[in-house]
Amino acid sequence: MVKLRLKRCGRKQAVYRIVAIDARFRREGRDLRKVGFYDPINNQTHFNFPAILYFLDKGAQPTGTVHDISKKAGVFTELHFNQTKFYFN
Repeated sequence: MVKLRLKRCGRKQAVYRIVAIDARFRREGRDLRKVGFYDPINNQTHFNFPAILYFLDKGAQPTGTVHDISKKAGVFTELHFNQTKFYFN
């Protein structure tokens, strides 16, 4: 199972990368792809929306923290719009 989770970077001040990773790997293990960045001190986030939407579409599960961060950024509203199909007569 693929998960979207935080991967810690930095020694003194915690800065995190949001990565798609196999659930069996450890936190600092080999990731499949880097899909975002989160700095809790400066409250900055950066997302690669197409990559996140791709992994969520394939069945990846975000962890609780990544879910909360993504929800604030509006990732799930974009996922909803991408899954909606419009039919015209």
